[in-house]
Amino acid sequence: MNPAGRGMAGAPPLPKSLFDFGDGPLWVAHCAIGPVPRAAVRAVREHLEREARPWEISREHHFVGLPQRVRHEGARLFGGDAGDIALVPTTSAGLSRIAAGIDWRPGDEVLLPLGEFPANVWPWKALAPAGVSVREVPLWPGHRAGREAWATEPPPPGCDPEQALLDAISPATRLVSASWVRFQDGLVLDLARLGRGCAERNVPLVADAIQGAGTLPWPGGASAAACGGHKGLLAPQGLGLLWTEPSFRASLRPTGSWLSVEDAGDFARPVTDTERAWLEDGRRFEQGVPNLVGCAALAASLALVNDAGPERIAGHVRRLQRHLLGALADLPAWRDEAQRLLALLDEGRLGSILALHHRGRGARFLEETLERGRRLGVAATLREGYLRIAFHGWHDEEDVERIAAWLG
Repeated sequence: MNPAGRGMAGAPPLPKSLFDFGDGPLWVAHCAIGPVPRAAVRAVREHLEREARPWEISREHHFVGLPQRVRHEGARLFGGDAGDIALVPTTSAGLSRIAAGIDWRPGDEVLLPLGEFPANVWPWKALAPAGVSVREVPLWPGHRAGREAWATEPPPPGCDPEQALLDAISPATRLVSASWVRFQDGLVLDLARLGRGCAERNVPLVADAIQGAGTLPWPGGASAAACGGHKGLLAPQGLGLLWTEPSFRASLRPTGSWLSVEDAGDFARPVTDTERAWLEDGRRFEQGVPNLVGCAALAASLALVNDAGPERIAGHVRRLQRHLLGALADLPAWRDEAQRLLALLDEGRLGSILALHHRGRGARFLEETLERGRRLGVAATLREGYLRIAFHGWHDEEDVERIAAWLG
């Protein structure tokens, strides 16, 4: 690694002191699970201490206030208003709320890119008893998934996944659902362009946003987006966000519960009085009492990410990626992949995941590479033929040098 490369990315937007990394490995695996910052750990501890003394729990500040803080921070992330945000346990749960809210007709189809993470597949496959089918669309020549995943060609520079999806829309297509950033190959879809094309065809676009939220600025274009909080948003597992555009939300049946109606939780009005209207905001999709412990953590983590700025984090990550790929381009084992990924980076097709394809060398090659990294104190991940290295706002040039030394 060229020593002159040090400092190229500037000061990290999220200082490492915000986290409890200690003597742990170099964590480039937030695409699997992100580290929870110290502030979120403190928030959880403080809330649990109050739960141990329930007379200290306030309806205004905790039962109502904590979820509203999360919705406010979610609106900072996605734009719009806090009312556009619903609290959901997971990405799957958010997408399932959308699936349950649509008035489906037999013969309708949901269009998906080939090779979506299962969180964006099973909520739609569950509609089969209603006569709804799922159709998957390859996004580039040689694109494969499922049992043939390891035989796929990686996404090439110049690929056009948005046009592939738009060309596949048929009269039966009721909805398109796609990952903003793909989990295995790291390809970024242009949601703004895809959303415009879907709107021209009167088909809503729904996004699985979990691999982009927190590390890329939200581009808009979708009618709804769901994401768990435990990856780029750096919160514990078990709580996430569902963002819905107001007019799309109004077209959906409510799928919430007793707190999704007017005057909910106000015990001055008898709770057995069920002559109430459903709320018009995102709470119409929330299933009962929110996970307040999760809210305490997610609010703190979101505030850190929002204050640092996803756009600033994305720029920092791109500089680190360019530095690493420049080093890998000098290594025969990784030259072709580095050149492919550099071209995709130049096209704006990469999020925080650098996904190095095995290029015919198979699972054993990647597993041995991953194990060598573990021995050197680097924690990365493998998914379906790709070695994934995921940078975030706390990584720096020394981390890049360690990764280059490992892969060299």
